[in-house]
This record gives sequence, structure tokens and C-alpha cells, in this order.
Amino acid sequence: MSAANADLLRPVTVLTGFLGSGKTTTLARLLKAPEFAGTVAIINEFGEIGLDHLLIETSEERFALLDNGCVCCTVRDDLVETLLRLVARAAAGELPDFRRVVVETTGLADPAPILHALMAEPRLTDAYRIDGVVTTVDAVNGLATLKAHQEAVKQAAIADRLLVTKTDLAAADELARLLSRLSQLNPTATVIPSREGDAPAAALIGVGLEAGRGGPGEIVDWFERAARATAPPRFRAEAHDTVHDTACGDPRCTNPGHGRRHGEGISTFSIIIDDPLEWGAFRRWLEYLAMLKGEDLLRFKGLIQIAERPDTPIVVHGVQHVFHPPRELTAWPSADRRTRLVFITRNISRSLIENTLSKFAAIDVARMHRPAA
Repeated sequence: MSAANADLLRPVTVLTGFLGSGKTTTLARLLKAPEFAGTVAIINEFGEIGLDHLLIETSEERFALLDNGCVCCTVRDDLVETLLRLVARAAAGELPDFRRVVVETTGLADPAPILHALMAEPRLTDAYRIDGVVTTVDAVNGLATLKAHQEAVKQAAIADRLLVTKTDLAAADELARLLSRLSQLNPTATVIPSREGDAPAAALIGVGLEAGRGGPGEIVDWFERAARATAPPRFRAEAHDTVHDTACGDPRCTNPGHGRRHGEGISTFSIIIDDPLEWGAFRRWLEYLAMLKGEDLLRFKGLIQIAERPDTPIVVHGVQHVFHPPRELTAWPSADRRTRLVFITRNISRSLIENTLSKFAAIDVARMHRPAA
């Protein structure tokens, strides 16, 4: 998808987070911000969000028009149909034309199916694009929640932005432990501290590669930052890494020797490949991985140099078994044209990825590297 085509689609932000983590407060604040003017907020029940003072008209049970031009709508059925109805009603003049959508999930919800629909449902891909995943995390209860609930772990692991709420209520040492844990679960996400929903709205727009608007330099910069974030510490020996390649169950652990694998089998790692890849073989490897390990491939992003067109990198990203259509960039922004792959997985080891790349994509393991620290 080109940047021009992306600009024709309405961006969708998925706002997720565990029960009590501040999603509703955050959404209410965002809808008042100029950056979110003309937004449709898809929520579960009107009663769950403190927008009563903003409601000026309710045309029917499903839709409520806000005084800043935003629209709230409740979801009582399939999200795909809800999104399609929004486009149809705006085209018919029954709703104000809207610029973007925020989908607020329930606290126990897995956000992955929403991303699947936006990536794979043709009727939606013609009208919408993913703008990114924002996950709220409670600074006071976040550590305990991550330890007790797999849903919260997954919500944090697939985020583009981690919005840490209630930071004014958390002790400094408790907050530091939470930030360390989040960094271990998802080192590629940007962490934004927040109190009373005061996160800067501009920081929550266009937050993912799926936004489709970044130029080659911006996208390559993202992969460089991700590589640095997932690089092993300089002082850690490879043997030490092997010893700790199993899950560490201590949520307070900040030992860098334990790598990026903590509890729940969540791992984040990068692989850099020196040589151009044959696209057909690489695509077959992706299909194989999605078929056998899709449930545990929480998120994947790749910047790929293909042998057929080495001068134009390909961006690929997926959530579990569903992948967004590849995006071809106009050019490499620098002389470094190596392929970069970034994985967030559950119980999928780096060695499995490397071995299957070697077998199914015909890539020499000796040409695969970890990023330098």
C-alpha cells in the first residue's frame, strides 16, 4: 500500500487494556482533543463511558452524536458489520462524515481478532487501515495483573503504545518494576506514563507500521530501534543466554541476563539476514509458520530485501496467523539493505525460527545474526 492510498482510508486505533486500567478515562479525554475530532468511538455500552456531558443528541439506540463532532456507537453484534454500517450511513448523510475510528475492547478481550478483521476482511481493507494498538496498563495493579491474567500479558505484548495510567498513585519502586516488566514483554513498544488520562493525543496517532504513511527512512528507523531494544546485553555470554532460554517466573526480575523472555513464555527477538531473500520461498515459510504456530506468533514485522527487486524493500507484518498485504517502499534510505525480522512470540524459540527459515526459505543459518547491542 502506498502512502497516497493509505491516506484515503480511515485509520482505526484499537484501545485495549485489562479491567480497571483506565481505557474509558483515556478515551473520554482523547475524544475532547483536536487530534481526535471527527472520530467514531466504538464501545460496548454507553453507560461504561463518562461522556454524558458531551451527549447532545441520540438519534437511535446505537449511535450518539457528541458536541465535538465525534460519534459513539455501541457494538451489539459483529464488529465488521458495525464498521461497514458506519461507512454506509456517513455516505448517506445519516451520520457526520468521520475521519478516524477508535475501537475500545472489553477488559478481558483479546485484541487480535479485531486486527485480523482489519487486515483480512476485503470489505474493511477497502475502507479502513490499522493505525495502531494502544494498551493501557494500571501502574498500581499492573504487575499483579500481568502475573495473574494471560489476557493482560497478550494485550501488552502486541501493543504499539503502552499507556501506563495512574502513575501519580504508584510508588516509585513499584512503577520502576512495572516499566521493567513491560520492557521485557514488549521492548519495541513506546511506553507513555499517564495520570488521569492525560496522555498526549498526538502520541497515540499513527503509532504502528500498519499506519501505512511512514516513508522509507521512518520505517527503517523503527526497525533499527526494535533491533537495539531486542539486542542482548554486551556482557551476556551466549552460553548464559542458553541457560535462561526458559521462562523466568519472577515478575520483579530485572536481571538482563534473563534476556527478553519472562513468564508466560513471551519472547521478543530480532533476526538480521545479510543476503537478499527469494520472495516465493520466504512467503512459503511465512505460510508454514502461520499454519503451525500462528496462535503463538503474537506479532511479526519484517523489512525485507528480496532478490527479485533488491532496490525496493518490502514491509510485512502480521498478528498470529493473519498477515497484512506486503507493502513495497520506494527505496532504501541508506546503504544498509539487510533484512530485519522482529518477533513477539509465545513459546516459540529463536532457534525454531532460524531452523525453519533455513529449511523452508533456503537461508544459510550462518547469514542470520542477532542485532548488535
